[in-house]
Amino acid sequence: MKDYATEKLRNVALVGHGSAGKTLLAEAMLFSSGAINRMGKIEDGTTVADYDQEEINRKISLNLSLVPIEWKDCKINVLDTPGYTDFVGEVKSGLRVADLALVVVDAVAGVEVGTELTWNYATEQGLPRMVVVNKMNRENADLGRALESLRQAFDVNFVPMTLPIGSQADFAGVVDLVKMKAVMGNESMATEIPEDIADAAEEARVVLIEAAAEANDELIMKYLEGEELSQQEIEEGLRSVILAGTVVPVFVTAASTGVGVRSLLDALAGYSPSPIAAGAAAATNPAGEEEMIEPSELAPLAALVFKTTADPFVGKLTYFRVYGGMIKSNSVVYNSRAAAEERMGQVHVMCGKEQIPVAQIRPGDIGAVAKLTETVTGDTLCDKGHAVTLPGPVFPNPLYAVAVSPTSKADQAKLGPTLTRICEEDPTLHWRQDPTTAETIVEGMGDAHIDIAMSRMANRFGVVVESSTPKVPYRETITKTNVDQYRHKKQTGGAGQFAEVHMRLEPMPRDTGFEFSWDVFGGAISRSFESSILKGVRQVMEQGVLAGFPVVDVKAAVTDGKEHPVDSKDIAFQIAGREVFKKVMLEAGPVLLEPIQKMVITIPEEYTGDIMGDLNTKRARVQGMDQAGGKTVITALAPLSEIQRYATDLRSLTQGRGVFSMELDHYEPVPTHLVPAIVEAHRKEEE
Repeated sequence: MKDYATEKLRNVALVGHGSAGKTLLAEAMLFSSGAINRMGKIEDGTTVADYDQEEINRKISLNLSLVPIEWKDCKINVLDTPGYTDFVGEVKSGLRVADLALVVVDAVAGVEVGTELTWNYATEQGLPRMVVVNKMNRENADLGRALESLRQAFDVNFVPMTLPIGSQADFAGVVDLVKMKAVMGNESMATEIPEDIADAAEEARVVLIEAAAEANDELIMKYLEGEELSQQEIEEGLRSVILAGTVVPVFVTAASTGVGVRSLLDALAGYSPSPIAAGAAAATNPAGEEEMIEPSELAPLAALVFKTTADPFVGKLTYFRVYGGMIKSNSVVYNSRAAAEERMGQVHVMCGKEQIPVAQIRPGDIGAVAKLTETVTGDTLCDKGHAVTLPGPVFPNPLYAVAVSPTSKADQAKLGPTLTRICEEDPTLHWRQDPTTAETIVEGMGDAHIDIAMSRMANRFGVVVESSTPKVPYRETITKTNVDQYRHKKQTGGAGQFAEVHMRLEPMPRDTGFEFSWDVFGGAISRSFESSILKGVRQVMEQGVLAGFPVVDVKAAVTDGKEHPVDSKDIAFQIAGREVFKKVMLEAGPVLLEPIQKMVITIPEEYTGDIMGDLNTKRARVQGMDQAGGKTVITALAPLSEIQRYATDLRSLTQGRGVFSMELDHYEPVPTHLVPAIVEAHRKEEE
């Protein structure tokens, strides 16, 4: 692959709803550019972008994939992202390093859930956008209807830059409204515009020129005075308004036949911003001051790692975009987060799974390198003498959790390292050992997300796991002060065991933990037995008294006791400490505490009633409701036990159009009528 200067690079993220045709569009771009001599098919699993075995099996994109396309002296780095909402992490990674979002819309369905979500993610990144109305060769495809759905959903000026020639099965070509020429099929030759569409093309061109004239006062005055804008002025005007985001150009394509793809590539090369036009990137130096990194080879090195893949054969593959300076093969760089040097081996340009070795990656370009030891997604690679940190992709918190256990003892030792590698690859996937329930918990964005992670563990690393709904990490505490005593006495011939402990338990404010005090006066028990009693108390606190959950927020005070000069020993006071704690706690108003999650739910207004009704069935307390951009935003507090599968519930209630986030807010007592069932479940498990 040729070495391209920074001004000739284009970084474009393909985003949109699932099945809008993003991957096939990337394939059609490769074919039109001559990079491949035959188009692959999703059904056959032969596309360049979808190469993972899981993607081939399921026939949907699951990963962010890089497809570089050489066109008209430019290199267009196309970042093909998944459309399914569970894989939002891949979309956010792609948009973080792109300079333009190419939003793909189905010509029949128009704006869908994924269109709205990815549009909002692009807004978060401040990216200019272009829209592709794809699948124009489908039955019932309608550009007018698709445009109308775009205008209703987003408050932006959408301006067609190509018009379809023919429709549905007869979709034969497009009219390029800038050049005012027809491009038939996937041909490179431009021809005259057919007469039956000439008037519509003239009308659409007027709208296009008006949009270009809005770029600056000089062009507006020239246009208002009735002067013709030159071709160069139109193109420069379009570049300005697209970069500013005041105009979103719309193109029509049929990726499966390649119609309209050449005109789209012309537009991406001509109108999408280069890294230079996109401007300098903000970074932070070790003193916490902001520093602007210019997209220049003379600037200090700054490269952002936006994706990591784990492969049992290739090892770890790290994808990065260079914002300033250059990364060369076989050089040494500095990881500012890990404060460690990394030796770069051969650097590559990726095309799907193919690694194309190159000597260097210039500013603005995207590359990959294998086998970095310390570096993970979100890290910055820089010069040791000029350390900086670029802001990484911001990933949402997990919404769905399962407890996993290996199906064989042999996999037990491999479980932790395998989960670590899988989670390194996907930062929206987390795993942890829950100290309360002793379960291995895997958290992700939804059931499909977790399901695919488990399939990858089995297929790539040979670790097969079973999943179940996680136990709720309840806690136990007391509601009143109580005092009691316990005597431990054991005589078995020879030296016996003797210990007597008097204890007072007091409730403490929520989240203050545990306090232990020694209130024994007059030496009734030797101070040397304090640690023994405390050890016994801690054993009970870990295992619980009511239902096997940890005891929290209590103060235990040893007030008195007795000892024997021969029979009192460490084990005797451990047992006495353990038993007196249980005895006192059972009479101190013991209660179960449950985790309460704070939820923020965003839904289209028409689903508000359904969601509120559903929340009422889940013991949720609605804290507030706001309206924002035609959406209802509900804030609520709900017990974790009721909302462990809320990601699935919300999707079915809103046809996939609702999103939510949740985080632990506090613990509070479980309603009395629910406690017996929890205690009974624990008793059965113990048996």
